[in-house]
Amino acid sequence: MMGNQPIIILKEGTEREKGKGAVFNNIAAARAVADAVKSTLGPRGMDKMLVDSLGDVTITNDGVTILKEIEIEHPAAKMIVEVAKTQDDEVGDGTTSAVVLAGELLKMAESLIEQEVHPTIVVNGYRMAAEEAIKRLRTIAFDVKKTDKATLRSIARTAMSGRSVGDSADFLAEIAVDAVLSILEEIADKVHADVDNILVQKKHGGTIRETALIDGIVLDKERVHPRMPKFVRDAKIALINRALEVKKTEVSEEIRIRDPHQLQKFLEEEERGLKTLVDQIKASGANVVLCQKGVDDLVQHYLAQAGIYAVRRVKESDMKKLQKATGGRIITNLDDLTAKELGKAELVEERKVGPDELTFVTGCKNARAVSILVRGGTEHVVDEVERILHNALRVVSAAVEDGKAVPGGGSAEIELSLALKDYAANVGGREQLAIEAFANALDVIPRTLGENAGLDPINVLIKLRSEHGKKTGKATGVNILTGEPQDMLKANIIEPLRVKTQAIESATEVAGMILRIDDVIASRKSPTPPPGAGGHDHDMGGMGGMPGMGM
Repeated sequence: MMGNQPIIILKEGTEREKGKGAVFNNIAAARAVADAVKSTLGPRGMDKMLVDSLGDVTITNDGVTILKEIEIEHPAAKMIVEVAKTQDDEVGDGTTSAVVLAGELLKMAESLIEQEVHPTIVVNGYRMAAEEAIKRLRTIAFDVKKTDKATLRSIARTAMSGRSVGDSADFLAEIAVDAVLSILEEIADKVHADVDNILVQKKHGGTIRETALIDGIVLDKERVHPRMPKFVRDAKIALINRALEVKKTEVSEEIRIRDPHQLQKFLEEEERGLKTLVDQIKASGANVVLCQKGVDDLVQHYLAQAGIYAVRRVKESDMKKLQKATGGRIITNLDDLTAKELGKAELVEERKVGPDELTFVTGCKNARAVSILVRGGTEHVVDEVERILHNALRVVSAAVEDGKAVPGGGSAEIELSLALKDYAANVGGREQLAIEAFANALDVIPRTLGENAGLDPINVLIKLRSEHGKKTGKATGVNILTGEPQDMLKANIIEPLRVKTQAIESATEVAGMILRIDDVIASRKSPTPPPGAGGHDHDMGGMGGMPGMGM
């Protein structure tokens, strides 16, 4: 029984931080992430250039893309990145807003904790505020019908504002709305718009204005044989998920041939088997074959002879889209291939786009899957246009599915901020301090919009609060050109309700989780292996000179 000897329970080299120090450290890390993307928010947001370890360059102002590309080490900072990913998965837009709001909630919580307000009280207050905010948001929201194309285009354009598409925003917004409306499905009396049914193909070259919506599917594949027809009208399409090759046996086998005649017979039998495959395809009436796996050279020859257009190694995801677009069925056994299983399209053709040959399957009746062919001057432009289109498609689908939208431009946040201050006064206890802090945190969105546009953020807030205080200016947001308040509905700056509710919910949850941590125990990192470790040591026969190996 030694006196005051410390009891060591953690491994040597483990770092531990406790109490307020741990909370403030986590808050600082999370705020650093929020500050990294803050300058990208809004129509006047700036872009970031990200260079990965291989030297590949990405230029974007999409919050989630920036945070995915940055290699973040701090565990609390990683939690903020998860907010952006969740927002992107659920809605596709508002990733920067969600991260900036989470950072601001933590900043407000920091001053409360310094004033000896317990983190649990702050978390409870934040949860109450978030619930009230979402209730108020639903009262601000207005209905959007799927037939109201003008409003849907405004929603798509708002998601693209501040992105590097310049004057092509209206053009791309129209493509996004048309694409989403063409893939709508009603399942159990609910409207579903699954943007996975929209295939986006990128080809650099040309201009953004050459981006096109195709009423069918564009495959990044060429026909497998040069003697096949370049196009097929009134196409009857066989969608095949099996290799059009000699089948390999399930077990390992060996065939020994001692007689040259036997060899000839073996080859003839193999050839007959492959010809049977083509005969089965011909018998079904198919004149186009889209195969998910390989196609043997001999099968290619027979298909070309029969005037059948064929493509091989089509991606599984593309096959599913082809099934929805053409109305065909994917088959794995050629015995099942009948005229009933074939998909239909007016035209299947090979077309040269930029340096590559692509296969266009167009003119599909009642297509439940469509394609967008994205063009742009350089690879970086095309990549960014694809990201922008993804956001636009997701917000339009969210608006169509929910049928609700709210005014943008910071108007909803100011309205909620004022409503929560009134609500806080009616809540007893210390939670009201946290609710007021939440209300102040919401101001970060209009403030940042003004700041990024080069306006005085304080003036922006004062003018907006004054307009919203009149009770008639619920839809008033900031006009980033003049700095004056403006009706966002008249300016056609509209966002889906889901973008706002998801941002508030996920920002509140992650802020609560970070605030409740009072102890960070980090194990010692494993040393990085020296260069060349893990490779073969040629002198040692790849065994690294291990003892007892008889070397």
